[in-house]
Amino acid sequence: MRIAVYSGSFNPLHIGHLAIMRYLTEDMGFDMVYLVVSPKNPIKDTVSADTGSERYEAAVEAVARHPELKVRVDGIELEMPAPQYTIRTLDALAAREPDNTFVFVLGADNLADIRRWRDYGRILSDYGVAVYPRKGYDMSRIRADLMAECVQPAVQTPAAGPDAGSARPDNGIYRITLMEDAPVVDISSSELRAAFAAGIDASAYLM
Repeated sequence: MRIAVYSGSFNPLHIGHLAIMRYLTEDMGFDMVYLVVSPKNPIKDTVSADTGSERYEAAVEAVARHPELKVRVDGIELEMPAPQYTIRTLDALAAREPDNTFVFVLGADNLADIRRWRDYGRILSDYGVAVYPRKGYDMSRIRADLMAECVQPAVQTPAAGPDAGSARPDNGIYRITLMEDAPVVDISSSELRAAFAAGIDASAYLM
């Protein structure tokens, strides 16, 4: 099967996440979406790893409310030692399910920042990514900038942050698919958390 790996803190899941998951299976032809609940992003300090199990259970409940979805909530990162680098998660999934093909899903904002990620070259060449639009980001330009690396000699670059590693370990061809027609839902989990904290009923935006 061809699996889309959609990871994040999902704190909480909302209609934007739902729209992306539907697009992946209904428009892009993925057989399944694995919704991977991350305990903590190695380069962001926006959520506590201690809430990982709670967010996982909430994700299971949210997906269960949409039985039409081809989505499985996967807790693989909850069982992995920190830091939960994306490349380690993809390698673990590939080892667990060698007959499946995995493609990582991320927003254009994260693609623009992917050089900070551990072994980002392997993510792009060994697995490939499907990129959904984010307001204010030119996906085509970002993709072109990264693809230019594929015709240049592999080089080493200084680490750019706690999740950074070396640049491309080889000269592999990047696989970057743009989800150009995917819906853009202008809502974020942080905005929903702020609304609830302020006593505003934003439940209509929850998945």
